[in-house]
Amino acid sequence: MDGAGAAAAGRRPVVLYPSPGMGHLVSMIELGKILGARGLPVTIVVIDPPYDAGATGPFLAGVSAASRSISFHRLPGVGDRLGPVRTKHHEGLTFEAIRAANPSLREFLAAASPAPAALVVDFFCSVALGVARDLGVPGYFFFTSGAEVLAFFLHLPVLHARAAADFRDMGEEPVRVPGIPPFPATHAILPLMERDDAAYEGFLSSSAELYRCDGVIVNTFRLLEPRAVEAVVAGRCTPPGLPTAPVHCIGPLIKSQEVLGEGSGGECLAWLDVQPEASVVFLCFGSIGRFSAEQIGEVAAGLEASGQRFLWVVRAPPSDDPARKYDKPPEPDLGALLPEGFLARTKGRGLVVRSWAPQRDVLAHAAVGGFVTHCGWNSVLEAVMAGVPMLAWPLYAEQRMNRVFLEKEMRLAVAVEGYDSESGLVAAEEVAAKVRWLMDSDGGRALRERTLAAMRQAHDALRQGGESENALAGLVDEWRRA
Repeated sequence: MDGAGAAAAGRRPVVLYPSPGMGHLVSMIELGKILGARGLPVTIVVIDPPYDAGATGPFLAGVSAASRSISFHRLPGVGDRLGPVRTKHHEGLTFEAIRAANPSLREFLAAASPAPAALVVDFFCSVALGVARDLGVPGYFFFTSGAEVLAFFLHLPVLHARAAADFRDMGEEPVRVPGIPPFPATHAILPLMERDDAAYEGFLSSSAELYRCDGVIVNTFRLLEPRAVEAVVAGRCTPPGLPTAPVHCIGPLIKSQEVLGEGSGGECLAWLDVQPEASVVFLCFGSIGRFSAEQIGEVAAGLEASGQRFLWVVRAPPSDDPARKYDKPPEPDLGALLPEGFLARTKGRGLVVRSWAPQRDVLAHAAVGGFVTHCGWNSVLEAVMAGVPMLAWPLYAEQRMNRVFLEKEMRLAVAVEGYDSESGLVAAEEVAAKVRWLMDSDGGRALRERTLAAMRQAHDALRQGGESENALAGLVDEWRRA
C-alpha cells in the first residue's frame, strides 16, 4: 500500500477508485479527505485516460501536498492495450480503459498488506467490483451524481427489457422511472441513445452491478431529492426480485478548497470584490464543456444586451477534426471569437476569462447572484451550498436529465430554450431575456429564495447529528471494525 498511513494506523485501508475526469475525481478525493479526517487510511487509485479529461495534474499535486492521510497509486497506462472501441463517446473509452486496467488493479489489491477494508468505485469502474469479490474485499459504489440519476440507472435494465427501441428513436416519448419526474427520451444520457454503442453496454453492465455491491454511497442529501431517495431505498427502482443495496446519502460533498489552475483565479476574485452584492451572473460550463464559435458569439451578444454584470469562462471551440476530438483544447482566441468591440463596450460590468476559473470560490463570493451552468452534479451542489440560483444549459453526460430534475422536481433552476433544438443554438435574445429574468424579476427572486432554503438544508445535513453526517459516521464505523 502506497505511503505509511495504513501501517502507522494499524487499520485496514479504504481504497477509492475514481474514473478519469475532473468531475469524478473531485468528488472521490473529497470523500477520501473526510475518511482520512476520521482516522481511516485512504489510498486513491488513479488511471490515465486515453483522452484529455481536464487538467488533473495540478489538482492531484495540490491534494498530495495538503492531505497527508491520502496516498495515491497510479496504475500503468492502458492506451497500448486498447483496441478499436465501438463508440462515439468518451464514456465508452472510459469503460474499456477501466476493464483493461483490471489485471493491474488485481495485482495491487492482492499485494496490499493489510488487506483493504473496502474498495469504493466510481460508476464507470464497476467492472473492478468483480476483482474485489474474487479477493474477498467488500465493494461499494460512490455515485457522484444525484439520487434521481441513481434511480434511473437502477431502473435501466427494466427499461432495456421493456422496449427494443433506442432512446434516440423514441423522440419526445416520456421515460418513466419510479420516484422521478418523467423526462423525454431526447433527454436521456447521451451515450445511452444507441444500444449498439459500447458506452450503452458499459452503462447497462454497471447498472447490473448496483444490485451486487455491498452498498451505494450517494453524493446528495435526502431533503434535496426526497422522492427519489424514498423510491430507491424502498426497492421500487430495481427489477422485480432483485435486491437493493444499502444506500448512504452523505452529501453534498464539494471541494473543500479550490486548487488553482493555470493562471491563478486571483483576477476573478479581485474583480468580484468591487462588484455589488448578488449582482453578477457567472457563466461556466465544466471542465470539458465547449461551444461553437457561433454559439460563443450569441452568448456575447446576449450578455451585452442583458445589461447585467457577468463573469464568463470561455473555452476554445471543439475541433472539426474527429481525430482531435479528445485532445486538450488550445487557449481561446478571444479577439477572434468575441464580437468586435465587445470587451471594450462591456468593460467594468463584465469580465471574460480564458478556459478556467475557481468555480467554487466564485460561487461562494457575495457578488455572485446567478449561475448559468451545464448542470454537472458537482456544479449543482456547489451552487446549492452557496445559495446561488441557476439557469440550466445542459451539454453532455447526464446533464439533460439533471436539467429536468432541477427544474421540475427540485425547482432550483430554469432552463434556457434552444439547446435541444435541431440547430442546438441558444439565441442571443434568449440569453439576454433569461439572464435579465434571473437577476432582476420576481420569478428570479423567488428562485433565489428556494435556493437559499436548499442551502440551509444542505448545511444542516452536514452538521454534527445531521442526516448526511450520521450516514457517513455509520460507514466509517463499519470500515473501522473490518
